[in-house]
Order: sequence, then structure tokens, then C-alpha cells
Amino acid sequence: MPRGANAAHPGLLTALAGSAYFFVWTLFGAIAFLVGTTLSALEMQLPSLARAVPGAVAAVIMIAGALQFSAWKAHCLTCCRKLPACCDAVIDVRTAWRCGVRLGMHCVQCCFGMTLMLLVVGVMDLRAMAVLTAAISAERLAPAGQRVARFTGAVMLASGVVLAARAVLA
Repeated sequence: MPRGANAAHPGLLTALAGSAYFFVWTLFGAIAFLVGTTLSALEMQLPSLARAVPGAVAAVIMIAGALQFSAWKAHCLTCCRKLPACCDAVIDVRTAWRCGVRLGMHCVQCCFGMTLMLLVVGVMDLRAMAVLTAAISAERLAPAGQRVARFTGAVMLASGVVLAARAVLA
């Protein structure tokens, strides 16, 4: 296929890039599901592991909160606000797929801490999903996105401390 053969079909290329983006998230979700179900099965078989879960949840939430303050997170948010360079060169099917995969990988990395928190809080908790969706959207779209990230990080750290105290006192 000559380069630029699909350039006349930007809708097709956009759909393909979007499919690649969602493919990355689907793959990440499948891996998270397998890890979660494995840990749940082990938790049911090992009472000592079940007793450690509240403390582990608190630790994961505090780690996710700390990530919100990192230079890595600030860099990710800066990149989210710019049009990726790979999108400038989308002229064929292969490039569109690669661009979608790159965007998906970047998004998975940028959202990793909050997604990790959602996994330990409960993926099926609609309130948690709504709050984290709003937080992720705000840190990407608000003019002061880094401040939003730090605020959510502080809330996550405080929540982790409360959960750790509960785990110790229980």
C-alpha cells in the first residue's frame, strides 16, 4: 500500500487509532482482572492473607496518592495537554494503529495510580468510579491540572492514613 493511500479517509484512520487506544485499555483491564481474581481466590484460601488486605489497601492508596506529587505525573499531565507528535504523521493504517497504541500506553501510565486505587477500592463501586473519573478529567482539562492532581493526591494520602489506622486498630 503506498504511503498516503488512506489519507483521504481520515474517519477510518481515526477509528483505527481509537480502536488501538481501547485495545491497550482492554489488555490492561484483562491483566488487572486476572491479578484481581487470583488475589481474591488466594485471599479466600489463606486467612493470613485476608487479614493483611486492609493494610495492603491502605498502602496501595498511599502509594497512588504519592504518585500524584511526582515529577513523573507532572510530565505525564504536560504530555496529555499537547497533541502527541505521532498524530501529525498519521497517513496510513499502520501509523494510525501505532499512534493509538502509543496514546493508550501513555494514558494507562498517566492514570496508573488512580486506576490502581480504583482496583483496591472496588471497580464495581459506582461512586468510586464517578469520583475518580471526575478527578482524572479535572487534572487533564482544568487550567490548573497539576494543582488538581496534587489535591487528589493529598486526599488519597489522607484516605490511606485513615484506612491504615483502621487496619491497625481492628
